[in-house]
Amino acid sequence: MKTTKTKRSDQKLGVALVGLGRYAGGQLAPALQQTKHCRLAAVVSGSPGKREKWQQQYGLNTDSLYGYGDFADIAQNKSVDIVYVVLPNAMHAEYVIKAARAGKHVICEKPMATTLDDCRPMIDACKKAGVHLGIGYRLHYDPYNLKMMLMAEEQSFGRVTQVYADDSMLFEKPEWRLDAKLAGGGPLMNNGIYCIQAAIYVMHDLPISVTARFLKDETGMAKTVEAGIEWELEFPDSRLATCVSTYNHEGDILRAEGTNGWFKLEPAYEYKGLHGETSEGEFDYPTISQQAAQMDDFALTVRKNIPSIVPGEMGMRDVEIIMAIYESAIENRRVLLSLDAYRGHAMTV
Repeated sequence: MKTTKTKRSDQKLGVALVGLGRYAGGQLAPALQQTKHCRLAAVVSGSPGKREKWQQQYGLNTDSLYGYGDFADIAQNKSVDIVYVVLPNAMHAEYVIKAARAGKHVICEKPMATTLDDCRPMIDACKKAGVHLGIGYRLHYDPYNLKMMLMAEEQSFGRVTQVYADDSMLFEKPEWRLDAKLAGGGPLMNNGIYCIQAAIYVMHDLPISVTARFLKDETGMAKTVEAGIEWELEFPDSRLATCVSTYNHEGDILRAEGTNGWFKLEPAYEYKGLHGETSEGEFDYPTISQQAAQMDDFALTVRKNIPSIVPGEMGMRDVEIIMAIYESAIENRRVLLSLDAYRGHAMTV
């Protein structure tokens, strides 16, 4: 596709963070101090106090501070090449489209959107503007998860026949992720999407059906979203991935059973501290910043004008699977999946 080219090919690309919540402040901003190919260039927030705090902390110019009302002005800021949308899920579509119209390449935090109908306009807006779109799937840059992908692809322990994935957490106090209007759903949207991703890249295939059921709220925290959900993804040749994501307990495991052994991560989805084990022994890697690796790779995607390994089509695929999981749990039936249209876009890894 035709893309917008930076005029500063010998410098780091500028990243604007849209939404200055816990993830932006605790993970992305620190990661941008470690990146080799991009840097923090601007911030967008509805809070003047937050903007001032970030300006002081990261030495930003006053003309690199934006509110949501003047976000469109970022189009004139030549120091910004990439916009990273880190807003609540329900706002992703609006600001990805606005960023594309401003001529900026876009990273959209997961999940891509809260409805399938929102995904295609996001992809189309970026294509029309000639900008790249990537989804914030940090685990595609994590050495432990990359090792799981490689062992699955090479069939190091035979063909994978079963997968078990649990990504769950407990909340200490209410926040936007417990608000259906902002989050679009509960743990399935927030954590379970990592289980979906893991099942696909460890099976190295796309699922053909899903069967799901909701779990009871054991904490009283989930008022407008599901408290927990279990689902089973069926893959070709009757291979199964059993997954769970809940706000009722802490869970962090990915285990694959092959015809000649097994391999797993526990923890599997954290920012650091991951640990790998197989039926033949353990494996470990030095700690890296997943977010720095993710943003650097996207910056190189922009520089080289090559497809992202985590494209918008992958995000749309996962939203389609999420909607099918909800449908199955609500209607108490097996739901068929037809995902062949997504093949060819880094769809199985």
